Amino acid sequence: MTHMALLNNVEHHDLRVISDHGVEYGDSINLTPVFPTEFAEAQRDYPIVFRKDEKGQYSAVALLGLDKGENLFLTNEGWQGRYIPAIHQRGPFVIGRQNQEVDGEIRREPVIFVDLEDRRVSRSEGHPLFLKHGGNSPYLQHVSHVLRVINKGAEIAGPMFAAFEAADLIEPASLEIRLDEHTVYQVPDIYSINEQKLATLSGPALESLHTSGFLRAAYLVLASLPNVSRLISLKNAKRTQNA
Repeated sequence: MTHMALLNNVEHHDLRVISDHGVEYGDSINLTPVFPTEFAEAQRDYPIVFRKDEKGQYSAVALLGLDKGENLFLTNEGWQGRYIPAIHQRGPFVIGRQNQEVDGEIRREPVIFVDLEDRRVSRSEGHPLFLKHGGNSPYLQHVSHVLRVINKGAEIAGPMFAAFEAADLIEPASLEIRLDEHTVYQVPDIYSINEQKLATLSGPALESLHTSGFLRAAYLVLASLPNVSRLISLKNAKRTQNA
């Protein structure tokens, strides 16, 4: 059950949000969406790959674990990655659109909604959303930034993948993760950037990717792939603890 409400400092003046991470908050997954607006941060911790839906649309995901429902960065102490993907930082909040008058014109402006049924929402625990004497709290300012990252990232993801396809950069990827001589994981149905084609781009194709900012995004995706070795280390450490 959800109960989405337009966030405001009158009805929700005493609202608080628990910002912890755990299985109970939906953080125990092995793949999670990431957006172009956070590639620079996410590529330091996680392998970034692409998935394709039934309509043929691409999206970017970060690989968090090897087994279904496994987040190797999630421990009893919380999320241990240096960067937490925005979709897991937003908590019980989403961005919506509402008609508002701006400079005499009616515009569809972004507004924040909160799910009042979310178990992280409280009147007694967690971070306050509003200051006692008015204004947004530092936590709500952070949430606003995270929602902008998601919103802007969702807007540019389509054009980015269209540009990658136009430059013939996307290719099926074969990701084989070998823990030892007996344990091998295959990550199916993923795509990545063709490094050779990216390196040999020239002329209008190169210029177009560069001016749009998508060239940097392609290189960030490639730079993320060595993080597979970190997943192997985390997985082997977990196996040792459970042995």
